[in-house]
Amino acid sequence: MTATPIPRTVAMTVFGDLDISTLEGLPEGRAGVTTHVVPMKEKPAHVDRAWQRVREEVAAGHRVFVVCPRIGDDGGDEDLLELEIEDEAESKRPLTSVIETAEYLTAGPLAGLRIGILHGRMSAEDKEAAMAAFANIEADPGIDVLVSTTVIEVGVDVPAATAMVVLDADRFGISQLHQLRGRVGRGKFAGLCLLMTQADPGTPARDRLDAVASTTDGFELARLDLAQRREGDVLGASQSGRRSSLKLLQVVTDVQVIEEARAAANRLLLLDPLLDTHPDLREALGELVAQDQAEFMEKA
Repeated sequence: MTATPIPRTVAMTVFGDLDISTLEGLPEGRAGVTTHVVPMKEKPAHVDRAWQRVREEVAAGHRVFVVCPRIGDDGGDEDLLELEIEDEAESKRPLTSVIETAEYLTAGPLAGLRIGILHGRMSAEDKEAAMAAFANIEADPGIDVLVSTTVIEVGVDVPAATAMVVLDADRFGISQLHQLRGRVGRGKFAGLCLLMTQADPGTPARDRLDAVASTTDGFELARLDLAQRREGDVLGASQSGRRSSLKLLQVVTDVQVIEEARAAANRLLLLDPLLDTHPDLREALGELVAQDQAEFMEKA
């Protein structure tokens, strides 16, 4: 069960390795989340408005996440991004960091609010203390705004958290952004996710953000992720990317061929489950499935 399918998951449904059952709608008691792209270069005033919205949420008694792609500026980050950067110029632009952002917000647009940090280098005790101060509205001292890396991506449930600001959002993948925004709007109050970016309109990075803002359908987003990043290796462990055991076939463009081949294979296996009358095919399959791939498929 997943709310955030990865590209290979979608590919495996095309190949017939997975059946899909969809649960539509939100769990009872949840208000959901809306997402907006904040184009920093085109509309700098929207950046100021974003921080104003954070203040409004805190004034209403709610909590806010601010997500950064890096911990600090020393190059030793452990909380890595899942996405390859397409633009060489973008790759040279410094990424925002948790430590730097917390200092900036404390002295600048969020001065006066209680700001805390959370990242992978902190001890387990410090992480627990930060989350407790953030999750408990009555905590004293508490945390109004938690500046964090993607360590909050999974397993964090704070009903009081109603807003999230993702900095350098174009440096995250579609599935990761979808997973991150699921951390807000988990209670009776509606959630808001703001994706700040310097990516230009029409670029693949900006298209990703626009797609995330346009829908909360995880499979629809995974299909776009599949089209942009490819499916990885459906016979191996790679979850996305262009390295694949498939030589000519592409999941994105050859769905009909795959469906016809699957139907033909099913008919053949009904008549000859062990391929006794098709020794050449059996030998070819044996050569195709390398030992490491076979082990992976058995585990799956």
